[in-house]
Amino acid sequence: MGDRRIDGGGILFVGIGAMGEPMAAQIASSGYQLLISDAAADRATEVADRIGAAAVVGDELIAALADVRTLILMLPSSAVVESVLLGDDGLLDRLSAGTVVLDMSSSSPASTRRLAALAGDRGLGYLDAPVSGGVPKARTGELTIMVGGDPEVLESRRALLETMGASVMHVGPAGAGDAMKALNNLLSAIGLIGAAEVLAAATQFGIEPRVALDVLNSSTGRNQATEVKYGRYVLSRSFDSGFAMQLMIKDLLTALEIAHDGGVPVPISASVLEEWTAAIRVVGEKADHTEIASYVESRAGVRLEESKALNAKKEMNR
Repeated sequence: MGDRRIDGGGILFVGIGAMGEPMAAQIASSGYQLLISDAAADRATEVADRIGAAAVVGDELIAALADVRTLILMLPSSAVVESVLLGDDGLLDRLSAGTVVLDMSSSSPASTRRLAALAGDRGLGYLDAPVSGGVPKARTGELTIMVGGDPEVLESRRALLETMGASVMHVGPAGAGDAMKALNNLLSAIGLIGAAEVLAAATQFGIEPRVALDVLNSSTGRNQATEVKYGRYVLSRSFDSGFAMQLMIKDLLTALEIAHDGGVPVPISASVLEEWTAAIRVVGEKADHTEIASYVESRAGVRLEESKALNAKKEMNR
């Protein structure tokens, strides 16, 4: 375990899922004193041994809070965040004054504003700091972290956040980080399903999916979905980006709520949400978000994958 401490205390990271594990590993490898906890106690212990942290499970969690000065949450939803902070044995009332809560989940801005106010009443700092970049960027410590809350509190934890992110940006008051994350994922979802439809049309016309993708990526139609996700997760048929479709839909609902509350017309975005909602009924609630391509394929009667002939030609040219 590392020996770096913040404000005389350690860091507790709660939520060691697909994203949480590599993020916690980046902190531990930077020398910080790190405790980790998860609803699955066995997983917390296993990950702690692997990354050089210490697991706190069961009753150990409450006892460990006395030495914690930074609480990091990486949880599936606002409902889970509120349960951890305000539910039975909720952590918010057990943290020492001056402790900073970093909610790195993709939470609801309204929930975040409420929790930030409650934290302030208790003498705690509170930042919403959701991330973008997925599991690959989490593994390399190159996430984009969008932060809402007090800029001074951010500066007190910037070095810690920079162990996980290549870009740490303050975007506004409490809830602004969560709002920006949801809006970012809305645009990402538009790009993903748009690319699927374009590639399906190209394939139906007789153009190899890889050839069409390569053309897009050297042309004006390219986006993050075409440049990263289609080659890595769709054409390979792995569909294992580590981000669930149901979480994407949660973020889309949040983004549209933000737009509607602000009186911003978003007809294209509303149509995209309808398509993603229809897709999850077909591919299943446990599907990876890149399986939106499978949904488009099933309707178009095509399959987006690397051609065996094209692969053979590539091998010959190496």
